[in-house]
Parts: sequence; structure tokens; C-alpha cells
Amino acid sequence: MRTALVTQAMALAVAMTASPATAQDAETSEWKGTVAPVSGFTGQMSMTMEGEIPDGMAVEEVVRFEPWQVLNDLFRDDLVFLMRSGPSDWTARDQSMNGAQDCGNQRLLSSTGEDRIRQFGAQMVVHELRPGAVLMSEWCRAQQTYLALETGMLGVDMKALDGMTTQLDPTLNLLNAPHGASDVAALQQTILDWDGSDGDGPLLIITHFDNIAALTRFNVYEGEVLIVDPTRDGRVLGYLRLGSATPDPIRYSQEAVDYAQAQAALAETRQ
Repeated sequence: MRTALVTQAMALAVAMTASPATAQDAETSEWKGTVAPVSGFTGQMSMTMEGEIPDGMAVEEVVRFEPWQVLNDLFRDDLVFLMRSGPSDWTARDQSMNGAQDCGNQRLLSSTGEDRIRQFGAQMVVHELRPGAVLMSEWCRAQQTYLALETGMLGVDMKALDGMTTQLDPTLNLLNAPHGASDVAALQQTILDWDGSDGDGPLLIITHFDNIAALTRFNVYEGEVLIVDPTRDGRVLGYLRLGSATPDPIRYSQEAVDYAQAQAALAETRQ
């Protein structure tokens, strides 16, 4: 059973709301998005703002996507964006919890992770990828991910959330964990049932590594989005990923982590 999301009532460690001054600046600012191929089959989205950028609103991140050809499909309302929760603090571990929203006993997003996901949200609005509906795990880091996206979207357009629905969905909770989902059958059905008629934009689902891997057999970085097509039996068409994204130290080998970090640093020097 899904429960409506009430942002003000979320028991999260940090509240992420824009100040009135920032909100006003965002409403009158001019943002520009650019899409260009990077190499091979990879494309890149970036954004700039004319004039002085207000505090807390800078967007230095880029969004990489692959394959380049997926750009032709990205703007369909009947797609599903299947997202892993954002970059988290790996010095912490999930502990025994009284409930899925027991934030004090969970691994949460890092402050850097929150800011990176905020920038992802800004990119989604500038490049017209804003979701029409959002479903998310009840776990706190999934809710933090949504709130960071929301902050980024509102930073670009104060009307960005108009008409967008948000819900908590326990069937998206971490697979086989306490208070988690027992399988991905419900997640799969949710994807296949989406036809775009319930919102002006794709469906965004924020869940966890294990759930995504079990359903798609893809391993995804924190904050990565798989682009899923319900009209093709849930086929994965490609991905969206922050340029700074790297494999986490638990799901991937240290060699993979070191290599990805070196590649991200190299790409940063080329920009």
C-alpha cells in the first residue's frame, strides 16, 4: 500500500529548503542547458546561468548519458527513470531499525551527496526531464534523494513541482532487509503499468542497489538513473549519471573504485 508523501513531516537528519531570497533569485534567473557528445556513444548535459549565481545554486556537475541515441527517447512521458538513492556516508552502516523511517539507524546521504543530487535536479528541469510523478522507498536516504532533487528543481523554476505527484511506496524498500521488500515483483509491475497518462513527464522511482540489480541485472552507481521503457517489456534503454559518480566501496572492488575515481578526475581536468 502506498502512502502519500508529506515533506514537512519527514523525520530526516537535515532539512533542505530554499530560502525566500534564493527562491526569488531563481525565479528571475536565466538558465541555459547544453547537450553535446563526449566520446563514443556517450553524451553530456551541462548548464550555465547568465549573470551572478546566487549562493547555494551553482551547478558545476554534468550529467552523462549513454547511448547517445537515447536522447531521441528521453522526453517521452511514458518512460520510467529508475534511480538509486544518492551518494551516502559509507562510514555508517544500516543498523537494526524500528521502522523503515528510523533515520538514526540508517546510512544517510552525505552533505556532498545532497549537493550533487541537488545539481542533478536542476539539470532535470533545464533539460526538460522533470518527472511527472515520483515514487520512493520509505528509507530515509531515498527520501533525502527526492528532497535534494526537489531543491534543485525549485532553484531553477519555482513552478517546477506544479502537477507533480510524490508518494512513499514500501514495495520499493531495500530488498531482503528489515522492513524491506521480499522480491521485485511489485516494482516490475509498477514499471510495466506506467503509461505516462498520470503525469506531465516520466515516472521517477527512487529505490536501492539490490532492488535495481535484481530487476534489471545492472549494477548502478549511487544517484544513477536507468532509463526503462514499459512499452518494451521494461527494457533498459540507457542511463543518466552525474559526471562525478564513482562506484561505492561496498558494491564494487577497490580496483574498480580507484579506476573510476581516476577517470572522473581526468574528465574534470578536460572540462
